[in-house]
Amino acid sequence: MENILFSLAVGLGLAAACGFRVFVPMLVMSIAAQTGHLELGAGFEWIGTTPALAIFGAATVLEILGYYIPWVDNLLDSIATPAAIVAGTIVTASATADLSPVLQWSLAVIAGGGVAGTVQIGTSLTRATSTATTGGIGNPVVATGELIGSTLLAVLAILAPIIGIVLVLIFVLFSVRRILKRILTPKV
Repeated sequence: MENILFSLAVGLGLAAACGFRVFVPMLVMSIAAQTGHLELGAGFEWIGTTPALAIFGAATVLEILGYYIPWVDNLLDSIATPAAIVAGTIVTASATADLSPVLQWSLAVIAGGGVAGTVQIGTSLTRATSTATTGGIGNPVVATGELIGSTLLAVLAILAPIIGIVLVLIFVLFSVRRILKRILTPKV
């Protein structure tokens, strides 16, 4: 039971990191798998291969650069939301491979994809607010915060999953609060 909770904490931490940046957690997973710090479940060994590492590295660099280009960052958010949900599902499934397939994929889709999607929507709202209030000039600050958040959360999810899951709860609560505020605020 302890091993299952530990692997779920790893998966959800990585899924939340996918909500900030899609490819940073995948790159961190690949590095961790290659260095022996993360055991991937059966069928997910490909994440720890050298070609996957190269692809995740290149995708990470392109994603990071894209978020520093005004207006491209907002376009990337529209693509990143479904991609984050898929990535969150994959990282959670790869970390929780000791479970029965039904439970593994149910948790991966609902919890992993849900956490990644919630964090991504929260970051999209933050970027939209920044764009509206600063004309996009403040977006690089938002992009830097998201990059730091994704990297820190992905590393913590693997090295200190309990700390990582506490941060996930904070990020998810913050995101849900922003989403609800946006929905419930009357339009003038």
